[in-house]
Amino acid sequence: MSAEPAVVVTRTGAVRTLTLNRPHRRNALNANLIDALEIELSAAENDDNTRVVILAGSGRSFCAGADLQYFLELREEHGTPIEFLRRVSALITRFETSPLPVVAALHGHAVAGGLELALGCDVVVAADDTLIGDGHVRNNLLPAGGSSVRLPRKVGDAMARWLSLTGDLVTPDRLAATGWIHTVVPATELYETALHIAQQLAERSGPAQSNFKTLLSDLTTMNSIDGLARELDAFEEHWAANDVPTDLGAFLNRKAPSTNITDNGRAR
Repeated sequence: MSAEPAVVVTRTGAVRTLTLNRPHRRNALNANLIDALEIELSAAENDDNTRVVILAGSGRSFCAGADLQYFLELREEHGTPIEFLRRVSALITRFETSPLPVVAALHGHAVAGGLELALGCDVVVAADDTLIGDGHVRNNLLPAGGSSVRLPRKVGDAMARWLSLTGDLVTPDRLAATGWIHTVVPATELYETALHIAQQLAERSGPAQSNFKTLLSDLTTMNSIDGLARELDAFEEHWAANDVPTDLGAFLNRKAPSTNITDNGRAR
């Protein structure tokens, strides 16, 4: 019996939906999931019939962050998960700079790496009961998928500092006022709404739209490349200087770690 694909692909006209498919781990990011997203994004970009991509999650959440158990496995093999996180960061930048518009459909949790995935998308739609936040400090971690660079731009400096420094998780109505979340809807209407928005984008597809997206990306990231690299360096420095694996292990074993981690196995 074949294993379930890490990403499920569906098509509706010119819209291709990539659904993260690790529901038993709330779509926590590991190498298999990143591999699949890289492959499927390339397939979408190389398909003349695909004009827009929707990024969604299966099960209870969009994506609850990096798989912390996988982090500890990488620690045993390599001492640090930084090379994996370089791939995560590069993938999110690919979504941000893709010639195809990308719509994120958030539900359940969009936390840490899940938030960072959403920050790399062009339009964000959220179910009204979604919990959204950076959450890294809850697990004695720093971000490495771009939130320190993108979050202030998307939600404003004050909100970004609150989410980053407290690890607080908020409902999408708190973020809709910033303009980052395009629409907040009941969970039952999430995919239909995301598809409608994607179809509106598809109606305007063509060289002008793709070139405009490239221009916007160039203008907003022109001074951020060094910032993204610095974020990865900061993660690596923090990992090396602090006993992060002990905190993560205690968290995964349902012990009470020194960093007051409060979620259920993903970076929050």
